[in-house]
Amino acid sequence: METAPKPGRDIPPKKNKLQNKKKRPQRYWEEEITPTTATASAEPPPNKKRNGEPRPQKPKNTHTPKKSRISKKPQFLKKPRGQRNAEPPRSVSGAQDPFPGPAPVSVEVAQKFRRIDKSKKLPHSKSKTRSRLEVAEAEEEEISVKAARSELLLAEEPGFLEGEEGEDTAKIRQADIVEAVDIASAAKHFDLNLRQFGPYRLNYSQTGRHLAFGGRRGHVAALDWVTKKLMCEINVMEAVRDIRFLHSEALLAVAQNRWLHIYDNQGIELHCIRRCDRVTRLEFLPFHFLLATSSETGFLTYLDVSVGKIVAALNARAGRLDVMTQNPYNAVIHLGHSNGTVSLWSPAMKEPLAKILCHRGGVRAVAVDSTGTCMATSGLDHQLKIFDLRGKFQPLSARTLPQGAGHLAFSQRGLLAAGMGDVVNIWAGQGKASPPSLEKPYLTHRLSGHVHGLQFCPFEDVLGVGHSGGITSMLVPGAAEPNFDGLESNPYRSRKQRQEWEVKALLEKVPAELICLDPRALAEVDVVSLEQAKKERIERLGYDPESKAPFQPKPKLKGRSSTASLVKRKRKVMDEEHRDKVRQSLEQQPQKQEKAAKPVGARPSALDRFVR
Repeated sequence: METAPKPGRDIPPKKNKLQNKKKRPQRYWEEEITPTTATASAEPPPNKKRNGEPRPQKPKNTHTPKKSRISKKPQFLKKPRGQRNAEPPRSVSGAQDPFPGPAPVSVEVAQKFRRIDKSKKLPHSKSKTRSRLEVAEAEEEEISVKAARSELLLAEEPGFLEGEEGEDTAKIRQADIVEAVDIASAAKHFDLNLRQFGPYRLNYSQTGRHLAFGGRRGHVAALDWVTKKLMCEINVMEAVRDIRFLHSEALLAVAQNRWLHIYDNQGIELHCIRRCDRVTRLEFLPFHFLLATSSETGFLTYLDVSVGKIVAALNARAGRLDVMTQNPYNAVIHLGHSNGTVSLWSPAMKEPLAKILCHRGGVRAVAVDSTGTCMATSGLDHQLKIFDLRGKFQPLSARTLPQGAGHLAFSQRGLLAAGMGDVVNIWAGQGKASPPSLEKPYLTHRLSGHVHGLQFCPFEDVLGVGHSGGITSMLVPGAAEPNFDGLESNPYRSRKQRQEWEVKALLEKVPAELICLDPRALAEVDVVSLEQAKKERIERLGYDPESKAPFQPKPKLKGRSSTASLVKRKRKVMDEEHRDKVRQSLEQQPQKQEKAAKPVGARPSALDRFVR
C-alpha cells in the first residue's frame, strides 16, 4: 500500500541567507588579500555562530580597502610615505617611461629668450606689489623655457658662403652660386630687361612673397616673384619716384610726379591724396598703419591709412628731402640733409628728436638694421660710416670708397649692401646684432646699369636691385632669417587668413603718439609728471592723503594701557623710524663724497683742516 510522502522529506532544504547572496565579481584594480604566515595563528579563536553558519574571520594587521556607498571609483591601497615615490609612475599598459619628467633645457638657450633682468634686486615696495613682480618673473621664466624647447621645431638654418682656403668670397660670381645651389634656389636669381621704362625703384611685401616695382617713365607692376605670376601691370603716364606696399600685398602706394596715389592688386586706382604733393620717398610703418612721405618742399607727412587722415605734417626746414628711411625697432624716421646731418623724427614732436652730424658734405643714403642698434650713412665725401644708435650716436667704423655709395640696405641678419654706380658690394659681420665689418666685402656683383634702388627680401637669401636696365634678383647666402612666424608674416597664407590677420592687426594698432627713441621708456613711470600731479592734489585738498598716519598704539587690558606705557610704545616706534633714516643717509654719504672728491694732483688748501 502506497503511502503519501511526508511533507519536506524529498524537498531540498532552504538555503541560508548568506548562501543566497551572490559573490561579487572581483575587479582588476582590487588585489587579493591573503593572510600572511605571521598573522595566521595555529589555533584560531572560536567564532560565534549566527544562523548556524560560522562568521568569516578577518586577518590581522592587513589594510583592506573600505567600500564606499556613494562612489564607484576603484579603491587603491595606500602605501607608506617612504614607498610612495620609490618607483616611477607606470602607464596604463604597464610600461615604464625611460625619460620621466620634462625635457631638460640648457641655461644658455633659455637665457636668450628672457626679458627680465634678475640681477637687479626688487625695490623695497609693498608686499602686494612685490608678490606681483615675483609672479611676473615666474611666468616669464616658464615662457622662456617653453620658447627654448620649441626652438627644436625650427628646422631651417641660415645659409652661408664659405670659400676654399685662401679664397676671397668677393670673387665668387652669381653664376657660380646658381650652379652650386638646388633648382628651387637657382630659380630665385633672374634679370628683367626693362630698359625702355627705367630706372626702377622696387619694394618687397612684409611676407617676402610679392614684389612691386615702378619705373621713372610710368611703368608700375606687381607680381608673385616666386611663381613669376603677374598680379597687375599699368602705365600711369607720369613719372614714378617711389613705390611701397601697405600693410598687405592688396594695396600699393605710388609716389607720382604730382600727387600720391593708392592702387589695389588689380591696378585699379582707389585714392588720390592731393595733400601729399611732390613726394620723393615713401616709408610704411606696419605696426602703426602710418605712411610717411617726404617731399621736395621739405615737409614730412604722416598718413594713417586705416582711417585716411593725416596725423602730422612736419616742416624739417632743410630744403628738399630725398633721403629717408625708418628704424624698424622704434618706428623713428631718419632724414638725410644736404648739410651732412641726419635728423630723427616722430609724429608726436614738431622738432627732431636728435640730430647727428655724419659727413662733411651732403648725405646720400641712410639705412638702419632690424635691431635698431646700427645706422649706416654715405655722403658726398665718399665716406661710408656705421653709427651706434644706443648711446651717444658715435661712429663705430668708417671706410672711404672710391665711388660714393648712393643706396644702402640692411638685411635681417645684419648684412649691409651698398650700390656704387653699377656695382653692388655686400659686407657681413659676426652675427645678427653685431655691426658689419667694412674691411673686406662679402660679395660683389656688377650690373648692366646704374643702381637706383636696393632692398633685401624678407625670409629669403635674395637682394633685389633696381637699376636703369631693369630689375635684378641676386642670391646672397645667409642674408635672411630662415624661419618665419606663421601668425605674423606667413608667405603661404590664403585670402581668408590674410583677412583675419588684417582684423587682428587693426585691433592691435599702436597709436602714433607712442613713437619715441626708447620704446622701453613707455613701461616706466613718469616720475616728473607723477610728482607734479601729487603736488597739485595736495594744494587742492589742503593735506596729503597718502601721508603715513601717526602711530596709535592699541589699548591693552589688565592695566597695560596706562599713559606711561602708551608714550613709551610711541617713542619706541619713533626711534625705529629715526634709525632707518639715519641708516639710509649713511649709505648715501660715501656716494656724495665720491662725487665731491677733489681731482688728483690738486694743490692743498689752508681750509682743508675744516673739512670733516
